[in-house]
Amino acid sequence: MSIKYATKALSSDTWPDFARLVEANNGVWGGCWCMWYHGKECADEPSASKRKAKECLVREGRAHASLVFHGEDCVGWCQFGSPLELPRNHNERAYLATDPMLPDWRITCFFSGKSHRRNGVATVALGGAIRQIRTLGGGRVEGYPEDIEGRKASPAFLFNGALSTFEGAGFERDRKIGKHKWVVTLTV
Repeated sequence: MSIKYATKALSSDTWPDFARLVEANNGVWGGCWCMWYHGKECADEPSASKRKAKECLVREGRAHASLVFHGEDCVGWCQFGSPLELPRNHNERAYLATDPMLPDWRITCFFSGKSHRRNGVATVALGGAIRQIRTLGGGRVEGYPEDIEGRKASPAFLFNGALSTFEGAGFERDRKIGKHKWVVTLTV
């Protein structure tokens, strides 16, 4: 049985759908609200403060994501944005050691609700993000996925996505920045 998914952009209109999913999942990773990549420390503020900050960014058009819907329910997302919008990434020391040319866009994190994991939500979300980036003018896009081929990886390490998902969408390996972490690129 194939599940039908659709994507929508994170916006003021879809904020309530996004917020419902995050709240149903303990603020995601203990209340982060995907603010860490925006330059906000998840551990330093209460979840309610991060929720308010994220909503403010969304309403100002300074937070982007491809939301995945199953019917009326938001079941996952892929966050993306410019390096100005999302200045942080994991493995930053290794990333900066390569003297990188910053991309036009970064794809920083994915999330799938518990009942929709392992059903292709990340693939759908990534496709939606690529389409939105194209609509926003395109450019060079980077992702920072985990290579899980031939090994079991904890879902806790897959918040940046799986390398195979990115490669399936046409991204190419650029360079390693961790034992299993890659920088991948695509020009849209």
